[in-house]
Amino acid sequence: MNDMNLELPAGSALLRRATIEDLPTIIDLLADDPISAARGDSADAGDREAYEAAFAAIDRDPAQRLLVVVDSDGSSDSDGAGTVIATMQLTVIPGLARRGASRLQIEAVRVSSSQRNRGIGAAMMRWAIEDARTAGVPLVQLTSDAARVDAHRFYERLGFEASHVGFKYRILSEKN
Repeated sequence: MNDMNLELPAGSALLRRATIEDLPTIIDLLADDPISAARGDSADAGDREAYEAAFAAIDRDPAQRLLVVVDSDGSSDSDGAGTVIATMQLTVIPGLARRGASRLQIEAVRVSSSQRNRGIGAAMMRWAIEDARTAGVPLVQLTSDAARVDAHRFYERLGFEASHVGFKYRILSEKN
């Protein structure tokens, strides 16, 4: 994937594939979310190895893309590469249902709490939908925790429909 410019209501931001150097900020974005934090995403240094292993698995799988949004307002991190302000993971899932249709699964959408309400999340989602359309993937899907009422309204405004009831079965503790 080439870097993409996301047009925001005021300014723009860069969407690009995440690198291992982005991992600490991605972990912080997960930990900044109360629901994720309650599930164990607390940015604890002792979990770094697990996050690195997960990053490596995502990075080497061609069906996966872990993306970040970098603010282009002039701020930058220590290497001048810009400040990561959002992330999402995209997975293309081939399937037999729907006459062999693949689907794009969107996971772990997070925007820094200091950057919300700037149109970043909407721009990310519009880009993901258009990317799926361009790739010939006819269905974009996501799940959202039942407690995320504001997120549900956000996804509905973008045209997503609450069409299914999801279920989870925990095999291991939240740490795994």
